[in-house]
Amino acid sequence: MSDTIPAVEIAGLHKSFGSFKALDGLDLTVEHGQVAGFLGPNGAGKSTTIKVLLGLLRADAGTARLFGGDVWRDAVELHKRISYVPGDVNLWPNLSGGECIDYLTRLKPGGDKSKRKARKAELLERFDLDPTKKARTYSKGNRQKVALVAAFLDQSDLYIFDEPTSGLDPLMEAVFTEYAREAKAAGSSVLLSSHILSEVEKVCDTVTIIRAGVAVESGTLEELRHLTRSSVVATVGGDASTLRTISAVNDLVINPNGAGTRVAFDVDNASVGEVLKTLTTLDVHGLTITPPSLEELFMRHYGDVIAESETESEDAK
Repeated sequence: MSDTIPAVEIAGLHKSFGSFKALDGLDLTVEHGQVAGFLGPNGAGKSTTIKVLLGLLRADAGTARLFGGDVWRDAVELHKRISYVPGDVNLWPNLSGGECIDYLTRLKPGGDKSKRKARKAELLERFDLDPTKKARTYSKGNRQKVALVAAFLDQSDLYIFDEPTSGLDPLMEAVFTEYAREAKAAGSSVLLSSHILSEVEKVCDTVTIIRAGVAVESGTLEELRHLTRSSVVATVGGDASTLRTISAVNDLVINPNGAGTRVAFDVDNASVGEVLKTLTTLDVHGLTITPPSLEELFMRHYGDVIAESETESEDAK
């Protein structure tokens, strides 16, 4: 795969279902060897985007390309280079987990059989999956494990994950993160759609936040963190009211106590140095600066939706 051709390239993508606009001019790019996070709650358009990329839905307008190929016209060839794991895996109920894995991986050209056998044993152990049980007996989490083992068994040029750790416990989420990093280190690209913001922060190079079918924020994690503020907590011996004169200080709270005065506030990232200069004149006894998180950025765009949902839940009780 050429390093100059993006693994995923979406421009001006539109898709409607009747009067509902699922995608309204979406732009999204995943470069070669990059792990890209794709964030947004249910109904934002993430799964519709992925179905278009997989050739399961045809877009109304715009372009969607994988490795430079058309996702609809070149679907058969493109799928040989892709591993896909949905958020709710359905398996053949009368097959064992191991048989399901074998069937799924037959869709790709086989490699060294001995290495493949060893790799499969490793993945089964790491994901703590019993491959002898019938698929119909599996929990949701175990069905996800089957798909993840099949996805990571052979290297793909592109991994597309749509809520892949749904139903998994935190330990298994960490195993998934480890293999996603391994895929990147091997030169693969990853598109990761997830609700788990900590998971995205651990593994992703870039993040795109989608709302109502449109990308509202997109960039590297560092670029996006510049759009939010760091939280500062300090204990000082001097007059903390001096901080009120600094325009970059926001939501200042001053609480005097026996050991000094505790101050807490948010500060624009570009002004952290300026604020620290003032703090050092106030006889600082303790200082903690917490960088902005992806969760804060996400809440900026979806805090109203979450608050409305919580209000509706309370009203329904």
